[in-house]
This record gives sequence, structure tokens and C-alpha cells, in this order.
Amino acid sequence: MHNLTLLNSLLGGMLIGLAAAVLWIFNGRIAGVSTIVSDAIDTSQDNRAWRWWFLIGLTVGATIYSLCDPRALTWHPVMSEMWLVVAGLLVGVGARMSNGCTSGHGVCGIAQLSRRSVLATITFILCGMLTVWVLRHGVTLL
Repeated sequence: MHNLTLLNSLLGGMLIGLAAAVLWIFNGRIAGVSTIVSDAIDTSQDNRAWRWWFLIGLTVGATIYSLCDPRALTWHPVMSEMWLVVAGLLVGVGARMSNGCTSGHGVCGIAQLSRRSVLATITFILCGMLTVWVLRHGVTLL
């Protein structure tokens, strides 16, 4: 993460906020990505098309960005792929247990002044800090 700049971070945050606002204003929906993915897959849900278009837009946007900035494809994993898969599964389970993910709670919930979302976001940040500390100080599992 040595190539992050204030401008890139500010622009990225503004675009995330804009996307959440547009989805709320024009569709009346919260941009909670874990719920959008879950509901897109769930065949019992009505009106799944917008969810798929949202997910396609995320993918296409990331692809366009990576084509415009080759540095975006630079990746130096700090752990094995197996642990990355386990971590991803744990994030998914945690998102379902907390009824939302970082985008739902951190972006949309805080904007709505939800106490539950503020608490969830603080929990996400503290767990992230703990994870970084454990990884940087050489604590290994298995």
C-alpha cells in the first residue's frame, strides 16, 4: 500500500458515497454489498435484475480501473491462498451475522445515524487493527 495517495483515497471515498446515494435516491435501496450478493443469488427474491446490474457494475468498474492503472494489479500476498479463502469465508459469515457488511454499515448505516451501524463499524475497525497487529508481529496459525 505504498502507492496510496490522499487524492486517490479522497476520490475513491467520494465515488463510493456517490454510488450509495444514487442507489438510495433512485432505487430506495441501501448499498450493502453482502446483502445485494445474497439476494441476487436467492431465487425467491423479486426484482433481482438491479442487483445483478449493480454487481456487474462493480466488476466492470474494477476492470476498467485496473486497465487504466497497471499498478492496481500489483499484489504481494502476506499469507497463503488457503488462508485468504478462509478469511473471505469468515468475512462472509460475519457479514451475515451482523446483518450487513462494511459498505452497508460503514457507508450507509452511519450516514443514516444508525447506532447499530456505528457499533458494527467500530467492531470492523478494531478487528482489522487486531488482524494487522497479529500478522505484522509474526503470530502464525498452523
